[in-house]
Amino acid sequence: MKYLCLVYCDESLLHSLPESPADAECMAYAESVQGSGRMLAAEALKPVQTATTVRVRGGQMSLTDGPFAETKEQLAGFYLVDARDLNEALNIAKGIPAARVGSVEVRPVRDLQP
Repeated sequence: MKYLCLVYCDESLLHSLPESPADAECMAYAESVQGSGRMLAAEALKPVQTATTVRVRGGQMSLTDGPFAETKEQLAGFYLVDARDLNEALNIAKGIPAARVGSVEVRPVRDLQP
């Protein structure tokens, strides 16, 4: 089953805390998950200030600079993994280095029905 591990953290603290992971550690962890055959995709995201939110209401598109909502933590990246079950996905998520300074939301991917 596919699970999306959404990595959240306070961008202003991500690289300044003693527990903060370096990019090399994050890359090494992603490579280890890749090596296990569980990784489908993983990416770090640029800062939230680079986001654009798209809404369509009444057939009209509107754009807003920045994220969908103001929050204390921002979406910093994701891992899309193929795990046997939720427990395996949670074990993968707990190893994500950024979990030490933020949080990782684990959600099953839903298959769309035709």
